[in-house]
Amino acid sequence: MRAQSNIFWILAVFFFLADAAYTVWSLLSQEFKAVEWTGTLGIGLAGILSIFLAYYMNRSHFAQTGELPEDRLDAEIDDGDPEIGFFNPFSWWPIVLAAGCTMVFLALAVGMWLIFFGAAITAVALVGWVYENYRGVYRH
Repeated sequence: MRAQSNIFWILAVFFFLADAAYTVWSLLSQEFKAVEWTGTLGIGLAGILSIFLAYYMNRSHFAQTGELPEDRLDAEIDDGDPEIGFFNPFSWWPIVLAAGCTMVFLALAVGMWLIFFGAAITAVALVGWVYENYRGVYRH
């Protein structure tokens, strides 16, 4: 977390310097002779967001009990490799779920009647994917 905090502090300084340069540049511009508020506020708010994130990362770093593997120079790749979970290797349900969601969003462009078919396919795919390990070849 220490490295991420330092990166966000550096980004905050960069955004505020860029914001100052952008404001001066818009004032010296031949066309407007005024501050261009959209870019000035956008870049300034990006700097403020960087400060928020740097502060949060800094507080999280001091609140944790030990050093993270990312912060140690002698860490191996396997040190930060947590157990993510169990996934079926040959599951077709994610593809069916993607097709159902695609059909639902396609209904916004084609016609609202298509939502009913897409919602039915999505519901069947969700139930099939959730209960996949309770029946068939991969039954526990």
